[in-house]
Amino acid sequence: MAAIRIHGKKWQARISRKGHKSIIKSFITKQDAERWARQVEVELDKGIYLNQNLAERTTFKELIERYIREVTPTMRGAKPDLIRITAIARRPIAKLNVLYVTPQVISKYRDERLKEVSNGTVIRELAYFSSIFTVARREWGFNITNPVSLVKKPSSPQGRNRILSETELNALFNALEPTGRKSIWMVPLVKLALETGMRRGELLGLHWNEINFNTRTAFIPLTKNGESRKVPLSTEAIRILQSIPRSICGIVFPITHEVVSQAFNRARKRAGIEDIHFHDLRHMAITRMAEKLPNLIELSAVSGHKSLAMLKRYYHPNPELLAEKLG
Repeated sequence: MAAIRIHGKKWQARISRKGHKSIIKSFITKQDAERWARQVEVELDKGIYLNQNLAERTTFKELIERYIREVTPTMRGAKPDLIRITAIARRPIAKLNVLYVTPQVISKYRDERLKEVSNGTVIRELAYFSSIFTVARREWGFNITNPVSLVKKPSSPQGRNRILSETELNALFNALEPTGRKSIWMVPLVKLALETGMRRGELLGLHWNEINFNTRTAFIPLTKNGESRKVPLSTEAIRILQSIPRSICGIVFPITHEVVSQAFNRARKRAGIEDIHFHDLRHMAITRMAEKLPNLIELSAVSGHKSLAMLKRYYHPNPELLAEKLG
């Protein structure tokens, strides 16, 4: 039987069961305390009670901050993820108690964000939400459901197919040339990205001891899909690598993601090029490779895609060349 008593200015209900930690909750009225106690006792008898005390005193922001401390450092894209998740923690939804972050609340958040950012960004943010709630439930002892599972995701954006013309490429390289305070690493970085199709993170994480000039391969210990792979290096890729000065730290490109983003964006503006991102270089590289490697299995081995469906988002063959092949 629950014990109901005055505690300060509120009514406190305490339920004690053998083999269970005491369950305590305070209410404004005695009736509310009695009603809650009866409900909990019934759930305990049926074995379906979920203790939500921890969730009741935790905000979504506190969950996010714990996720940042404990989970984000283990993620492969830790730095970009940290920036994005920290931004979510500053939004109004983060101030809510976790029990009030319902599917309806998340749906409203989705609709408001879609007015500000792209579908892809919202999809990524909802994925962070889902991961945070899943970790809280499975590993941190929070008896909460994952509200994101009941929310409709925005449609996935169509894969980009921005291909720079030779004129645009030359203008970009001229704008990246290391004059004044410009980085000496940007031109070879962009050229190697176009020649290998490697992701920016893979390029910036590349060490000289992972490059074998004899076998013409670059070994990537950990890729985005969680596996290692060897990237074949063309004659031009070898030439680019051999032209790069070697830093003492052993990293091929000793610059950060932020430096690359800023330098690339400034060069794009100086060159007068619209609608181009560093990641588009990977699209261009894979499209070029497809002309030499028409077998999609071989192409996926080079690009590192585990799914041919994902590869198709990057693979944009030239319709004119396809027409020539048809005869």
